[in-house]
This record gives sequence, C-alpha cells and structure tokens, in this order.
Amino acid sequence: MPFARLTYLFLCIIVLFSCSVNKFIPEGEYLLDDVEVVSNTNAAAATKAKGYVRQQPNSKWFSLVKVPMYTYALSGSDTTKWRNRTLQKLGEAPVIYDSDIAEISRRNIEQMLVNEGYLHATVDFDTVCDVNKKRTVATYYLHERERYYVSDIDVSTGDTAIETIIDSCSAESYLKPGMPFSVDNMEYERRRLTTILRNKGYWRFRKDYITFNADTTHHSNKVNLTMNVSLYAPSSNSPAIPHKVYRIGDISYISGAGLRLDETVLSGCDTMNLSGYTLLYKDGTIVHPRVLVENTYISSGELFSQDNIDRTYNAFAQLTALKYTTIRLVERTDTALLDCYIMYERSNRRSVGFELEGTNTAGDLGAAASVTFSDKNLFGGSELLSLRLFGAYEAVSDLSGYTGDSYTEYGADLSLRLLGGIASSFVPFDRRMQLSSTLFSLKFNSQERPEFSRRILSGSWSYMWSKRKDTQHKLDIIDLNYIYVPWISDTFKKEYLDSISNRNSILKYNYENLLITKLGYTYSYNSSLDAANRFNRVAYSLRAGVECSGNMLYAANNLFGGSTNSDGQYTFLNIAYAQYIKGDFDFTSRVKIDDRNSFVLHLGLGVAYPYGNSRILPFEKRYFSGGANGMRGWTVRSLGPGRYKNNGRSIDFINQSGDMKLDINLEYRSYLFWKLHSAVFVDAGNIWTIRAYDEQPGGMFDVGTFYKDIAFSYGLGLRFELDLFVFRLDAAMKAVNPAFTGSAKYPITNPKFSRDFALHFAIGYPF
Repeated sequence: MPFARLTYLFLCIIVLFSCSVNKFIPEGEYLLDDVEVVSNTNAAAATKAKGYVRQQPNSKWFSLVKVPMYTYALSGSDTTKWRNRTLQKLGEAPVIYDSDIAEISRRNIEQMLVNEGYLHATVDFDTVCDVNKKRTVATYYLHERERYYVSDIDVSTGDTAIETIIDSCSAESYLKPGMPFSVDNMEYERRRLTTILRNKGYWRFRKDYITFNADTTHHSNKVNLTMNVSLYAPSSNSPAIPHKVYRIGDISYISGAGLRLDETVLSGCDTMNLSGYTLLYKDGTIVHPRVLVENTYISSGELFSQDNIDRTYNAFAQLTALKYTTIRLVERTDTALLDCYIMYERSNRRSVGFELEGTNTAGDLGAAASVTFSDKNLFGGSELLSLRLFGAYEAVSDLSGYTGDSYTEYGADLSLRLLGGIASSFVPFDRRMQLSSTLFSLKFNSQERPEFSRRILSGSWSYMWSKRKDTQHKLDIIDLNYIYVPWISDTFKKEYLDSISNRNSILKYNYENLLITKLGYTYSYNSSLDAANRFNRVAYSLRAGVECSGNMLYAANNLFGGSTNSDGQYTFLNIAYAQYIKGDFDFTSRVKIDDRNSFVLHLGLGVAYPYGNSRILPFEKRYFSGGANGMRGWTVRSLGPGRYKNNGRSIDFINQSGDMKLDINLEYRSYLFWKLHSAVFVDAGNIWTIRAYDEQPGGMFDVGTFYKDIAFSYGLGLRFELDLFVFRLDAAMKAVNPAFTGSAKYPITNPKFSRDFALHFAIGYPF
C-alpha cells in the first residue's frame, strides 16, 4: 500500500476516535489535551513543577498515542451492557479540564518556588481552547525572580543538653551559611536532629518541637535563619520543662496473647526468667528463648534508641516461626524508665507446595513438576528446613543413531537455614547487623539422555549477613560439586569424543568425572529497599561476585606431591578437580519518567579464567548467551562465542559457550491498561573465549576487534502483572548477527522471519 494511502487511513482513524471521545465531553467543557510548564531561566524548576500539577492529561502509550482514552471512547453510555463496561474498565475516561484544580496547581507550583528560595516568585496560568474540537492546553508560566540565600544560622533552645548534642553534630547539618534558602533542607534537618535525639534517649521527642524563623534583610537577598527547639509540655496547662532522657527498664516477651497488652493478658500468662529478660507465654514458647534474646537489640539499662527498636523489628521479621511482632513501650510512673514488651504470634509451621510447568526446547515438548515441603521451626529456633523433589520429561528429536528418544531428569534439594549459626565466627559480628544466617544445602540431580547419563551431587555451606536493608553480603565458605558420568552412548563417543577427525576437547572435558570445590563472595545492593530512596525517580541495583576453585588442592598437590591422570591433571581421590577464578558484575538502573512510563538500563559483565589444573572451564561455570533474560533475538544458548556459527547439530550448544560475557539492555516500559504493561527494548552483547579453541573458530576475545562481534536485537514485549507473578512475552528480531558476513550480518536491513525471529515466554522481569 502506498505511503500516501497509509497516511490517509491513519488520519481517518484519528478523526474517528476524536469524534468518539467528544461524546463524553459535556457541553461547554473541554478535554485536557496537554499540560505545559514554561520557565525561560530554570529548566530544572519547570521539570520539578510538573509533579505539582494535580490534573494531568490522559496517558499515552510510549508517550505517543492516548490509546487507553480511545479504548474508553469506543464504549457507549449504557453501562448495563457488558461490552461498554469492559471497554471502560480496560480504557481510561477522558480527563475534563477543571479550572479550580488548575488554580490549586498554580498555587502549589508557586509555593514550591518559594520553598526553593524564590521568595517573590509568581506563576501565571493560561489556557488555549479549541472550541470545535473541544480541546484545551493548559500552560503554567514560571517567574522565579531573585533567589534568596542563608546568611546566618542561630539555634534557640532552653535545653542545654539538647543544645550540646546539636552543636556536636553540626558538621553534618543540611543547613549551611551561604546556601540557597530551602524549606526542603529545613525539613531534612528537622528529621536528622529528631533521629539523633531519639537515638540518645529522647523517647518523647518529635520533629514538631523544631521550628524555624526566617528573617529577610531589607534591600538584600539574604535570610537570617533561627532554629527553635521547644521545651516539653506534658499538657496544654502544664509548664514547659526540659525533655527527659529515658532508659530501658524491664524487657518481657509475650507470645500467644493476640498482640494485646492489658492486665488480663499479663495475669493469664505463664512466666519464665531469662537472666535479665522475662518470657510470658500462652500455649508454649513457640521458639527457644535464646533465639528471642539473640535477636533483641534492646538491653535493660541502656538509653532508649529508635534504631535499636527498628533493628529488633527487622530481626524478628526474619524469624520464620513468627507471624506478627509488635513492640510496646510503657513509661513507669514518675521515672525515666521504659518497660519494653515484645509481643509476637506464631505462623503456620509446615507447608507443602506443588509446581507444574510445560517446556518447549527448540520444538521439543515436555513437562516438569516439583513438590516442596517446608518446616519453619525445625528445632525450635526458627530454623527453616526445605525439601524439594522434582522431575522432568522431554521428547528429544533429530538424534539419529541413538536408541532413546527422550530426556528425563529427577533430583532432590535439601536446605537448612540457621539464624546466625556456626559461620558467624568467620565474619566480624556486631549488633548493627540486620540479618545473619547460615545456610547448608545438599542437592542431587540425575540426567538421562540418549547420548549420556549424568549425575551431580552438591553440598554447600554459606553465610549471609547485612547491616542495612538495602545491602547484603554472602560468603560461600565451601561449595562442593561432584559430576559423575556413568554412561556414554557408543555413537556419541564415536562421533564426538574419540574420533580423530571430529574430536572435541570441550565436549570431552565436560563428559568426564570432575570435582569443583568453590569458594566465593557476593555483594548485593538495591537502592529501592531503603525507605529514604523509595520515592526517588532513579533507582538502581547492583550485584558483584567473585569465586575460585581448586587452589588449596592444587597447592597441596604441588607441596606434597600427588597423582595425575592421563591428561596430566592432578586428582583428589582419583577424581580430577577444576581450577579457575570467576568474577561477575550486574547493574540495573530504573528511571521513572512518570507514573506510567520508565526507562530501564541493564549491564551485565562476566569473566572466568581456567588455569593450573584446568585448560577449559567446567560446563556448569561457562557463560551462555541468548534467551528470555539476555539477548532476546536468539533462542537459549544459540549466540556466540564471538563470530562462531552453529553447525546445525543439536549437540553444538556445548560449543556455544564461553569464558566472558557482555550484556547491555535498554527497555522503555509503558503501562497499557488493566494489568497489561508493555516494553520496547534493544539488546546488545555476546560471549567470548579467553583462549583459542579449534572447536570454536572466531570465538576468542580480541581487545582490538571484539566490538565487531557484538550482536544486536530489538523487539516488543507484553507483561501481565498479577499480585504474585509477572507473566512476560517478548518478541524479538535480530539486528546485527556476528555469525554471518556481508549483508547477512545485518538482518535489520534485510530481515528473514524464519531465521531472525525469536519468541520468549517467561515469569518475572528480565532484570
């Protein structure tokens, strides 16, 4: 169809939709078509002011077209009809311009400018109406004028103890002479000082006790600022007195009382003394008293500290045996002591979960199922035991010469999480930690394929701790993996492992018995988990980890001698062991444009280097590219390394692995309607090998030419967001394919659907 006809058709559709919208606009009123904020001198202020506009126009898909409004417009006014109700529920009602709300927005913006130091700022407001189309555009014009700055800061308080504390921490103050006058900074200072004082025993202190007076100097843009700290007044008729410093009195734990605190509850409880602590309980103690004490950051005789209260809440929230926790502080009459009551209720101790899923690997269909049993209080110390049994079956096609035509897998995962635990002696422990736990796990996995049988037995001991909600550390003290290959098909051995003309060292290495003894450390950070950053437009998370394997065994073999196998590798208990070092870095940044649109940038880097006892990285530790969470223009494990091109055999996925990985992903996410969200994305990346392998021509990383090997893809995605899950469908096309040369390398200009298209279904966001 010629371009002119497409343009004409598009214009007709727009006109049709516009007419449909108009029937929902009352006579004499207008659709709010757009809102603009204009400042000739301060673009940052104009951007911030948009957040103070109370009435926004209808949302747009990808900030372009108001599809939700047009969807609503297709409905009729008779809401008794299912069709009309459905369209209105999926769509968005037209936003009718309201002059009263616009005036409130104008005043809010004006106040925002005053709060930023533009004390004489004004905001003008204007609308441009199209009577025929029943549309209007609202524009706010900002006139900031001169900005005011703080010249002097004075502190006025009748409480010398509090004044001393304020002076001691003045270096961290949000208020400095010479800074722009800012109401926000004054509010930050109120919160900062309130936090400090409440952590130094001032239980009754609130930020409302702190006020400010601002005196503007005549004929100048200077402000003399005075911070007033009021004395404590028990009641409106009582004289003001200095604020009292409180200490913690008796500490009691109450279980099974319904989180109520009264004389009836207290008198009906059994009592147990715990060397300074009192346990009151009904229907059992739920967890061992030692666990309660170890997770309490409040001590009798200490100054009251809000931070210690919060840490105790966070620690009790990690006790899986408990469902609810509340902390009550009761002031003793005519004293400065606070009796503390920590009240909690039990959670459901045992649970059973079942999962069933279908699989599709390159057209081969299958199914997988698992059942999980959990016990949240195994030994009475809120230990979490989890046992998972799983199995899978999948048809295997295109394997001529083999007796079987299916793939089966089964196994079991057993894990036990202890609070604190034995590993705490390896890591400096202090009372600031939010969470400390030790995890033991055992795993067994059995794989039966037409080509081979494989068994994997794993055991690990790791320790996790954190001092802040947004940060976590994990230390893998030991992680043992024994890979055992009891059977290999004669056809597979002949074609891939033993044939002189077709011998593949990477394949051969990964189908031999192997021991992996991993040590590792992982650091994780997520800014959105910190309450102070919860409402920021920009949020980011990062994860960095390093691991190594085989170094202690290799050192022992070199020091004391050891046996070697036919490939010259040292062995332990007649099993060759892997030796390598590996590092990973993952960064994600989310930029919120508005309530319905956001940008997400993801960067993933990984490097692993086999050395000493290993020339090739173990298959389980190699990098792969392609799939729903990386390069979405390729199916799982079908990209790279480098310029390597798949030979078309199903077993070739072994060769499509490497020692280095780069992933760069950019997504524009937009809300559509109801529970549907969408995304437009671009992916770039690849994998490479550190050494040159004959089986992977073009796969080695070269500093001077690696950029030529970077693959690109683009696509569209749908996300169905439920309360507990996000179902995701991503459709992608290859844009640059380094496996080809010439014009075939750039399918973005000459796409071939059967070759360049990939569809992915997944649960959860890709990053």
